[in-house]
Amino acid sequence: MLIMNERSIRDRKIEQLMNGRTAYAESKEVIRLIKRDIERYGLNVFYDETPTGCWFIPVKASKSS
Repeated sequence: MLIMNERSIRDRKIEQLMNGRTAYAESKEVIRLIKRDIERYGLNVFYDETPTGCWFIPVKASKSS
């Protein structure tokens, strides 16, 4: 079994979100860390929480006429 550092996983997921890509996490601790950084960086992200994990979906700002 491969054990990865939760903070490095979080960093990778936050980078994905900053680049406008969806991210997914299964671990409650990684989800907590990602949510904390989303708030810290002020990212506009929709959370889709499921029994097995959480999808983080970046929300693009709508263009007003």
